[in-house]
Amino acid sequence: MQSRHAGRGLARRALASELRRRGVADETVNDAVEELEPAQEEAAARALVAKRMAATRGLDPVKRTRRILSVLARKGYSGGLAYRLVREALEEEGVEDLPEVPLDE
Repeated sequence: MQSRHAGRGLARRALASELRRRGVADETVNDAVEELEPAQEEAAARALVAKRMAATRGLDPVKRTRRILSVLARKGYSGGLAYRLVREALEEEGVEDLPEVPLDE
């Protein structure tokens, strides 16, 4: 369980879905997912953001934001957490005009 979280960067929601698809009982899935601390989940999301920030360097901030948010959404992270982490990463890079990207796009 911990290896799936760390290795693939999946959020709780995506981990639970994957385990259920593999036939793991709901009670076992719930117990396993509860073991993950919110701080662990945020750290995994931050690692994904850092990786994608490096891969998208040089692109327009709006395009970068959308791409990184898409990656995090596919990994099961909430829109609020994803957007906060991307904004923080852009601010750290010195991007002054931070994009306002609707979460439903």
